[in-house]
Order: sequence, then C-alpha cells, then structure tokens
Amino acid sequence: MKDAMQVVPAPENVKTGVQRVKPVAKALAEALADTYRLVFKTHAYHWNVEGALFYPIHTLTETQYENMFAAADEIAERIRALGQIAPSTLNDVIEASIVKDADTLPSAQEMVEDLAADHEKVAKRMHKVITLAEVHEDPVTADLMTARSAFHEQAAWMLRATAK
Repeated sequence: MKDAMQVVPAPENVKTGVQRVKPVAKALAEALADTYRLVFKTHAYHWNVEGALFYPIHTLTETQYENMFAAADEIAERIRALGQIAPSTLNDVIEASIVKDADTLPSAQEMVEDLAADHEKVAKRMHKVITLAEVHEDPVTADLMTARSAFHEQAAWMLRATAK
C-alpha cells in the first residue's frame, strides 16, 4: 500500500484516440508557459502603469490577466488529461516561453505596445498547436487552442486600440 503523501505524478497511458500525445502535450506545455509568463507580465504592468492612460490600462490588464490565469489551469489540466505531466518549475515555464521580460519598466504606451506584441506572438504560436492537434486527431486540444488564440488576438486588438 502506497502512502498517499508519497505519490509522485507520472505520465499515464491514455486511450482517447489521440495519436502521439507527447508532441501535443509538449506544445501545450509551451502554450501554458507563454500564458503563465504573460499573466505575470500583464500583472506587473497592471501594478506599475502610470499616466493619463492609467485607468483604462489598469482595468484592461486586470481583465486580461484574470482570463489568462484561469486559462493556465485549463491548459495544464488538458496536459494531464493527455496523461502527461504539466510543467512543474518556474524554470520550465521561463525556458519554454516566447514571452520575454522588458529590460526596464516601460512607459504606459510602451507597456501596451509590448503586451500587444506578446499577445500576437502567443496567438501565432497557438495556431501551430491547433494544426498539430488536428494532425494527431485531438479535436479537444484544437478547440481549446482555438479559443485561447481568439482571446489573444482580441487582447492584442484591444491593446493596440488603447495605444492609439
């Protein structure tokens, strides 16, 4: 009998019809890393924005980081549903993400432009996950990534519109 507190997660053999779950789970782990990095970056800008655009940026970024925080859980749970292990260290997240930190705290205008560019990069990367999921007969992951990329495309548009 195993001690319940000693159980360590391990990949499982899942038979849902998804072909080759490992590449799909790896792509999802990258999407999760991007989401998590963008949650933090958005939250940091939310905390530190100043100037004439303070209120609209502060409000918009709060809506966005709350959405992405919930989405991170959905993506991680999809990885687990595929029988794989979700990223479990901050280093895993940092290394797998295309979202990068700014060297210095930017102005409000630069924050908005930086976040818009990140949302566009993340959406584009998620489009590749959709294609991969479809190739491996995983409509659930394709649907999840379609919804997430739609969010990022809309977030980029809203940020660009705010920056004008």
